[in-house]
Amino acid sequence: MTDVLRYTAFSTDPAGGNRAGVVLDAAGLSAERMAAIAADVGYSETAFLTPGPADEAGAGRSFTARYFSPAAEVPFCGHATVATAVALAERLGAGDFALHTRPGRVPVAVTEADGVLKATLSSVEPHVREAAAADVAEALAALRWSAAELDPALPPRIAFAGAHHLVLAAATRARLADLDYDFGRLRALMERLDLTTVQLVWRESPAVFHVRDPFPVGGVVEDAATGAAAAAFGAYARELGLAAGQDRLTLHQGHDMGSPSLLEVELRAGDPRVHVTGAAVRL
Repeated sequence: MTDVLRYTAFSTDPAGGNRAGVVLDAAGLSAERMAAIAADVGYSETAFLTPGPADEAGAGRSFTARYFSPAAEVPFCGHATVATAVALAERLGAGDFALHTRPGRVPVAVTEADGVLKATLSSVEPHVREAAAADVAEALAALRWSAAELDPALPPRIAFAGAHHLVLAAATRARLADLDYDFGRLRALMERLDLTTVQLVWRESPAVFHVRDPFPVGGVVEDAATGAAAAAFGAYARELGLAAGQDRLTLHQGHDMGSPSLLEVELRAGDPRVHVTGAAVRL
């Protein structure tokens, strides 16, 4: 029987964060079996590890990682990466790990302070592109939002830091809080555009954002904490100059679901990657 560990990521409280399954030894499991396990676990993602290639992280600290939602395999998942790194640190000790994912190598550093383990993942090199007007209009229709409810200072973009996310910014916190979308219609658009989530954001201050992530392509209405989208948003913020003078952004997610999550995004000078930090605890 496959041993599935259960964690919540981007929270120190088991009642908060986003839950992830972690299989530390997936050797011998087919993709079909991984998909079945992920569907049975029912969390937005479950991570499956096998030994990775020789790596500068050190012997026994390099892994190949695959991520499955209840409905599909996804290229990269941030909250399951954070959960996986904390699970590894509990067994092997804090320090550096390397996860070799479909988009590329993702280093993860785990530190411990006051009994809390936190993981910082470093994304693959990100990129940001324009979102076609027709696609934005279709997304808004599926969300049941109007164009007038968007923040004109934060234009729609498709951002990538391991997976693609459409970034849409609400003009008000109330608009973000009222999420009632057409699941099938949004899923169809996301499948056509190869999107993992739609990153809905509201800017509280220059460095603080509230976010929500519909995830119908994964068979999940909404994610409580989305590390891959946070990394993509960091790339978006850098591209648009939102992070000028700010090397750290704070993202609050999951509050409207009753599962508060805290995601820390860091942009480092001379480093094109985005670094996302969060805690994780075993359930």
